[in-house]
Amino acid sequence: MRRSLGALPLLVFVGLAFGIPAIAMVAGAFTPGLDNLALTLQGGYLLALLNSVKLSAVVAVLGAVLGTLLAQAVVTSRSTALREAVLTASGVLANFGGVPLAFFWVATLGNSGVVSGLLGLPSGSLFSFWGLALVYLYFAVPLMVLVIAPALDGLRPQWREAAANNGATTWHYWRHVGLPVLTPGLLGGVVLLFGSAFAAYATASAMGAGTVLPLVTLKIAAALSGDVQTGFENVGLALSLDMVLVAALVMAVYLPLQKRSTRWLQ
Repeated sequence: MRRSLGALPLLVFVGLAFGIPAIAMVAGAFTPGLDNLALTLQGGYLLALLNSVKLSAVVAVLGAVLGTLLAQAVVTSRSTALREAVLTASGVLANFGGVPLAFFWVATLGNSGVVSGLLGLPSGSLFSFWGLALVYLYFAVPLMVLVIAPALDGLRPQWREAAANNGATTWHYWRHVGLPVLTPGLLGGVVLLFGSAFAAYATASAMGAGTVLPLVTLKIAAALSGDVQTGFENVGLALSLDMVLVAALVMAVYLPLQKRSTRWLQ
C-alpha cells in the first residue's frame, strides 16, 4: 500500500498533463458528431495525413539505416576522441530543429542558397518531398546514433570470434547473431524517428512547406488560427485524434515485433 502511495504524485501529474488534454481532444473531435472526423478523411485533410505518414516512414527508414551505419563506424573505431566527438555532436544535432534548422537549410540549399548556387540546383528543389525529408534527416540520423550506439556496444567481440572459428562468414554473423541482438533497438529507433518526424511542425512551417507539401501538423495549425469551414471549428481536434490513432497503430505493430525479437535472445 505504501509503495502505491509513492507513485500517487506521478499518477496525478500524468492525469493532469495527459489525461485532461486527451479527454478534451476526444470530446471536441466528436462534437457535434462524426462530421469533423469524416471531414479529415476527405480532400486536402486526407492528403495532408497521407503525406505526413509517407514522409515520416521515409525519414524513419533512411534515418535508421544511415544512423546505424554511422554508429557502427564510430563504435568499431579505435579513436576515443572520434567516438566522443560524434556522440556529443549527435546529442546536439538531435535537438537542433525548428526555425534555426529551417533557416540553415534555406540559406544553404534554398532558391538563393550558397551551395545551391554553386551546384546549379533547380529552383524549389529544397521545397519538395525529398527536400523536406533531407532536412528532417538532419536531426533523425543523430537521434538514431544515440539510440543504437548502446546496442552496438552490446555486441561482444567474442561472438564474432566464435562465429569465425565455426566457419561463419560476415553475412552469417550479422544474419544469425548481430541482427537478432540489434532488432529491439532498431525497431525502437524506427518508431522514435517516425514519431519525431510525424509530430514535427516548426521546421516545416518556417520553410513554408504547406504550400507545396501539405502536412497534418500544418493543417492543425491552420485550423487553430481559424482557417476552417463554418460548422467545423473542431476539425483541428479531429486531426489531432487522427494523429493519435496513427501513432497507436504504429505502436500496435511495434510492440509484438519487439516482444518476438526479445524472445529470440532468451
